[in-house]
Amino acid sequence: MHNAAVTLPDWLHRGRFDVLMVDLDGTLVDTLGDFDAALNRMLAGLGLPGVDRAFIERTVGKGSEHLVRRTLAEVGAQESRYEAAWTLYQDSYAAINGECSSVYPGAREALAAWQAAGFRLACLTNKPGEAARTLLQRKGLDVFFEVTFGGDAFARKKPDPLPLLSTCAHLGVDPSRALMVGDSENDVLAARAAGCAVAVVPYGYNHGQPIASAGADWLMRQLDRP
Repeated sequence: MHNAAVTLPDWLHRGRFDVLMVDLDGTLVDTLGDFDAALNRMLAGLGLPGVDRAFIERTVGKGSEHLVRRTLAEVGAQESRYEAAWTLYQDSYAAINGECSSVYPGAREALAAWQAAGFRLACLTNKPGEAARTLLQRKGLDVFFEVTFGGDAFARKKPDPLPLLSTCAHLGVDPSRALMVGDSENDVLAARAAGCAVAVVPYGYNHGQPIASAGADWLMRQLDRP
């Protein structure tokens, strides 16, 4: 019996799916504030100018390494500064992880309802695994997930299908019985290539593009409101 406060859509039921793989940044938690604080602390430490949230919002989603490289390019820094920047970024993010972020409305309620309905839940994100697990714990969301895999868990990140296929293999579930829940084209492309269905929310970070055009199977208003 699922949470009475959450209406599960007709297409989301145990007869169709066994596992829900859920993205983190832009899907469960609005982490722009964390990225803003960590990136600008990194840039300040390097004596470089800062970046604004509009840049960060259209750049996040392809992993922290990509984010740091794109940030350096945005402020005109040489690629040779990447290693120093990466170390500073990791330290800065670890220091503030979760402090400037918030769980999206309905996310906690949806996870509770999905868990109560018998779905196995996996958090699957391009965020580094340690940072992802820390954030989930600090926001009280870790209790819902059987496993959490970050972008450093596999040889390739979303939009490559490998993380989805590997998660399904780890859980012993055929990809056709798994649903990817995310906020960006990365999630859609990865799901399509892996043979998984995919549902998306419209409020996340999709590189400045409307998620409705990404070709997901379902577009949800928010996680607890189909």
